[in-house]
Amino acid sequence: MPSDPELELRGRLVRSLGTLRDMLPGCFVERGRRCGKPNCRCASGKPEDLHPQVALSVLSGGKLKTIHLTAALAQEARRGVELHRRFQELEARICAINLSRLSRKMQSPRQP
Repeated sequence: MPSDPELELRGRLVRSLGTLRDMLPGCFVERGRRCGKPNCRCASGKPEDLHPQVALSVLSGGKLKTIHLTAALAQEARRGVELHRRFQELEARICAINLSRLSRKMQSPRQP
């Protein structure tokens, strides 16, 4: 049986999904904020003086939720969001292959 490059590519893409098991939906958000203490450096309002704040913004049950993260979890969350983006890219490629194959089957004459 001749090998089909599209099937081989689809198989590799599907197998690579296992590496994305730690993916997280949403957006990783970084911003600066003031703490509210009048004598703190952040009181100046200058962007370089603000305290860093990181959060994960997620759509859950039709509502936007913001999960504030500790500095220790920021890198893990950033990686999880990046893995989800890669998942979406792989999903689109797999679906494009499947759609292409279906389209070709519809155009080819029926086999008995």
